[in-house]
Amino acid sequence: MLLIPAIDLKDGHCVRLEKGDMAKATTFSDDPAAMARRWLDAGARRLHLVDLNGAFAGKPVNEGAVKAILREVADRIPVQLGGGIRDLDTIERYLDDGISYVVVGTAAVKNPGFMKDACSAFGGHVIVGLDAKDGKVATDGWSKLTGHEVADLAKKFEDYGVEGVIYTDIGRDGMLTGINIEATARLAQAVTIPVIASGGLSGMADIEKLCAIEGEGVEGVICGRAIYNGALDFALAQARADELTAAD
Repeated sequence: MLLIPAIDLKDGHCVRLEKGDMAKATTFSDDPAAMARRWLDAGARRLHLVDLNGAFAGKPVNEGAVKAILREVADRIPVQLGGGIRDLDTIERYLDDGISYVVVGTAAVKNPGFMKDACSAFGGHVIVGLDAKDGKVATDGWSKLTGHEVADLAKKFEDYGVEGVIYTDIGRDGMLTGINIEATARLAQAVTIPVIASGGLSGMADIEKLCAIEGEGVEGVICGRAIYNGALDFALAQARADELTAAD
């Protein structure tokens, strides 16, 4: 089970939001590159970056901070990035900069043709981010709810050749209310590509529950507010996940 620290970028700072609300941002660091180094030193094997401004603007905004992070860690561990990725040129630029995986969310849902082209052009480097509330996918920084079911879209993008799915329960994100284990397991059972859980991680109990469904295809979990406010010790949690996985 891969525990993936999230570094959410807003105006060049490392922040966490509540339910995706930009007005409810808590700043945890003014130096995202130092934060990336901190998680690397704690044993992170992958990092998850989000350009929050970019997600709302529909184009990259925090590229300076992204490049600073890559200078710190890209030669050591893979880095995945989402937020504002709407065209092939942006994907190519980020991959050239050293990003290992781009996470495409809104553009994948609104423009499936773009997603198909992205997977064709950059196979092995494209992950789809599906953010949902009550099983329905949301777009545009979670501001718009669609009628699409998560599993249906995931299966479609699997056919396109995406590398994996990041599934976020919007209602839980940043709220420390616990991962939606049941919905995550259902999605993992519906597809053969890896699923990464996101939204609401609250503590070690969530890690243990996720390890129990790893066999369904749940590869990892995005770690946000819980590792920033001390509710979860990242290094201990990854060690515990490794222990549970080895036991299986």
